[in-house]
Amino acid sequence: MAVKISAVVSAFNEEKNIAECLKSLSWTDEIILVNNSSTDKTVAIARKYTSKIFNRPNHQMLNLNKNYGFTKASGDWVLNLDADERVNDKLREEIKFKLQEESLMINGYEIPRKNILFHRWIQHGIWWPDYQLRLFKKGKGKFPCQHVHEKLKVDGQINQLENPLIHYNYNSVGQFVRKMNDIYTEDEAENFLKAGKKIYWYDALSMPVNDFLANFFSRESYKDGLHGLVLSLLQAFYSLLVFAKIWEKQKFWEYNSPHFLDEIKTEVDKSHKDLEFWLKRTRVKGWLKRLLRS
Repeated sequence: MAVKISAVVSAFNEEKNIAECLKSLSWTDEIILVNNSSTDKTVAIARKYTSKIFNRPNHQMLNLNKNYGFTKASGDWVLNLDADERVNDKLREEIKFKLQEESLMINGYEIPRKNILFHRWIQHGIWWPDYQLRLFKKGKGKFPCQHVHEKLKVDGQINQLENPLIHYNYNSVGQFVRKMNDIYTEDEAENFLKAGKKIYWYDALSMPVNDFLANFFSRESYKDGLHGLVLSLLQAFYSLLVFAKIWEKQKFWEYNSPHFLDEIKTEVDKSHKDLEFWLKRTRVKGWLKRLLRS
């Protein structure tokens, strides 16, 4: 018996992306669009590809509407995409093969995601392979709806696919910063406080520095050159913004001392030592790789 696949897309004002997204899903048995109160031509364009369009309020918690879309699926499996993502031919064929041939014990699949940022595929850092749990048996998966960065949860065993989703992520720095400010950092600050965590004045320095070092060196973003450097710095700014929003929510408490400049120097010296460590470690690692290849 053929396995039926329902594609579910949740979108808000995606007239520039929606056609290519839905076109890449034309091979599925049904396409469900959850329209999050779009005010542009998203719905008019989507009607060329599906009649199953459901209008919902544009919730700040985006995953509420994704879960709603899952309940409208009639297929055996649900494939969840965002409007700026595409399924290419290789991924389509892999999905069809896996759902027909693999063990009945598998309830979901993680799919690697090929992120295109600032017109380039970013192959290191947090951006690759960036596995996303997007394919699951109907009734076995949903979002917890606690955090905008959360991953879909599936009951039962999951596996991974080899071929990636194509994700046209950010086309401009302005788009990156707007989403960082309006959605992600706001949500992260709220969840930080809900978890009962604390910040201290020196976190204004340590949080962005540690985020930069983790992305640029530990996750090897330096291999993406200038793109990797700028994206790592933007991630550092992300952490600074999270700190500042937590501080704002805590009524801008004050900290000062007669030795504040000395304390700043101590924190900067720590960061400098960390930078030196990562530079040396990365150079040695590169030298060893070249030695093994020779």
